[in-house]
Amino acid sequence: MNWGSASEFFAMGGHGLYVWGSFGACLLLMIVEPILARVRRSNALTELKREIAARKENETET
Repeated sequence: MNWGSASEFFAMGGHGLYVWGSFGACLLLMIVEPILARVRRSNALTELKREIAARKENETET
């Protein structure tokens, strides 16, 4: 396609809201997902450490 100006490019023939909105949503998800994955990993490691400590405590009691 050939646009005459930057505003025509960003308008995308009247579909700019959908085009740029989907790019924005994709960018947002690409930023948020690694953060959430890091939090989930941290929580899983913490839970595993608690379980290991609890098992060691139970072994020393018996």
